[in-house]
Amino acid sequence: MAGVFISFEGGEGCGKSTQIQRLAARLGKTGRKVVVTREPGGTMLGETIRHLLKHAREGRGMCPESELLLFSAARAQLVRSVILPALAEDAVVLSDRFFDSTTVYQGMVRGLDPLMVAAVHQMAVGDCVPRLTVVLALPVKEGRKRLMRRVRPVGGEHDRFEAESDEFHQNVLKGFLQLAEAEPKRVKVVDAGGTVDAVEKAVWRIMRRVL
Repeated sequence: MAGVFISFEGGEGCGKSTQIQRLAARLGKTGRKVVVTREPGGTMLGETIRHLLKHAREGRGMCPESELLLFSAARAQLVRSVILPALAEDAVVLSDRFFDSTTVYQGMVRGLDPLMVAAVHQMAVGDCVPRLTVVLALPVKEGRKRLMRRVRPVGGEHDRFEAESDEFHQNVLKGFLQLAEAEPKRVKVVDAGGTVDAVEKAVWRIMRRVL
C-alpha cells in the first residue's frame, strides 16, 4: 500500500472531527490527496449500521456481542470499499475511529474476551492497520461540557454511547491510554484539553515524523 492510513481515537467530545478537518486541510495544502472517513460509517452500509448502533430504538438494549459484530461489519465494508482503494492511489486516509474503538469499548469496557475481539478484527480488516493512531485524551467532565455545547437538531438526544455513565467513559479513557502504553510506536497520545490551535500543532508535530 502506497498511501498512509491514520486513525483518530478518544472519548466522547474530545474533538476528533475538528482535528481531522484541520489536518486534512493542512495536508491538502501540501498537495497530498486526502480521504476523510468515519466509523461506523463511510459507506451506505456503514451509515445504516451507524444509525442502528447509535440512534435507532431497535438498538436499545443491544448486547456487546451484537455491537462487536455490527461495528466489524461496517468496518469490513469501509476497508474494502474506501480505505484500501484510497491507499492504493497514494492517498492519506484519515479515519474518525477504527478498530481500537472496538477493542476499548466492546473489549476492555464491555468485557468481551480480548482474543475473540482480536479474531473478529483480523477477519474484518486483515492487514489494514493504521500506521499512526492519535488518541485525543480529555477528562470526562470536560468532554461532557463540550457535548452540551454541541449543536443538535431540535429534540435531538445523546446517542447510546454518549448517554453512558461517567464511570463508563472513565474506563474508555483508561482503555485508550493502556493501548498507547502497549503500542507506543503506533498509538500516540495528545492532550486534548488545550485550545483547538494548540491541539492542532501537537497533532502536526506527530504527523511530520510519520510523513
